Amino acid sequence: MNARASLYQARYGSADTPLPVAGSPIIDHLLAHRSVRAYLPDPVSDDSLAAIIAAAQSAASSSNLHAWSVVAVRDPVRKARLAEFAGNQEHIVEAPLLLVWLADLARLESVARRVGESHDALDYLEMFEVGVIDAALAAQNAVAAAESLGLGTVYIGGMRNRPLDVAAELALPPRVVAVFGLCVGTPDPDKPASVKPRPPRPVVLHQEQYSLEAQQPGLLEYDTAMSGFYAAQGMKVRGTWSNHSAKRVRDAASLSGRDQLVDALHKRGFPLK
Repeated sequence: MNARASLYQARYGSADTPLPVAGSPIIDHLLAHRSVRAYLPDPVSDDSLAAIIAAAQSAASSSNLHAWSVVAVRDPVRKARLAEFAGNQEHIVEAPLLLVWLADLARLESVARRVGESHDALDYLEMFEVGVIDAALAAQNAVAAAESLGLGTVYIGGMRNRPLDVAAELALPPRVVAVFGLCVGTPDPDKPASVKPRPPRPVVLHQEQYSLEAQQPGLLEYDTAMSGFYAAQGMKVRGTWSNHSAKRVRDAASLSGRDQLVDALHKRGFPLK
């Protein structure tokens, strides 16, 4: 098996995955992505951070508004507090660098005031979505860049669990809210991370029109692939991926921080009309 075929087999958790003829070193790099939750204490240099942020800023931005910002956190005490807010995830403390990605409409409000314009559009859901999408696009560029430098990363959605506490810790002004965190550091070679399988291509790729029915065979295949992954990783997951996912969306109680986030968005200047 050649190296590219191995990448596809790991990504889809199946040796039967059709291998595209098209390929490139960039695609190979992206296929090898994995979430890293164990790090060496080696610091991430300012030089590396500058290169990562330049890559992040190279992502597309809706209407060139740049409605995002990021806070780099290295202070161990501050990281420990943020880890507590995010559900006591130990890798936040262990990682030498935590990047907190923000939907940032404060800058646009400031710009509008400076040039004598109103900023009523900032009160609408569309603009909050712009900030979240811009932050996500920038962060994914940052992940690819960090991995190209030999670093590992993992996203921290738990940064939304206690958004008001996070805002206070990072001195965020109104109209700025943390949407997720990102741990960055040198992966610990003694605790290697594995590539997590993704659903077969037909589950997410639709031709011309969307079809839920056409996804079903692929979803059954994915249950099998993920069950193998759970077993190989020693993960105590009850049932299949479908069982696990259904429980995750069962009711509002399964959404960590939901009520706090809604409250925080209103208090942070996001009325979301």
